[in-house]
Amino acid sequence: MDETVKKDIISTLTRVISVLDSKKEEGFMEIKELSNTTIHNSSIFQDEDSISVAVIVYAVSKIVERTGEVDKKLKQHIIEMRKFLVEGHLQNFHRAIRNTILHISKLDGKIKMYIEQVMQQGRIKKGSKLYEHGISIARSADLLGISQWQLLDYVGKTTMTDATPQSLDVKKRLSFARELFRGKK
Repeated sequence: MDETVKKDIISTLTRVISVLDSKKEEGFMEIKELSNTTIHNSSIFQDEDSISVAVIVYAVSKIVERTGEVDKKLKQHIIEMRKFLVEGHLQNFHRAIRNTILHISKLDGKIKMYIEQVMQQGRIKKGSKLYEHGISIARSADLLGISQWQLLDYVGKTTMTDATPQSLDVKKRLSFARELFRGKK
């Protein structure tokens, strides 16, 4: 695992644990934003660990948002993920990721159904973020274990593909070009 990615994941997990400990409502909204920070690394390094952590953090934000409670066992899984990564035990870290995802999917009643849906939607949303960072639809879908059709459907409904880069007016571009050629003698 790349050292930059490792530091970023540790930082993200540390912040999630801190927010879960504080139990402050405004902090719970921050958890959702934290899942986006790991997407940046995954778009650069195409790192599956960052994607898994991003999806888990997003699911945690939805669980807390819906229930208003912090699941103690889920928090413990996140603490274990961080501990194993800090200690450099990548095999145990990967096992902790799988256990966390299993725990999320095994939550009781309506939450179980909701979380499965959230996990799937989280993968699709994070796939769109990868695409937004310049990774192809095919690679984004492959990294997240979703179909290209699901991702294309979501991307097609967003406005990210409608955005056009802002350009300078003609006078500013001409002035910039003249400056470039003046400096080159």
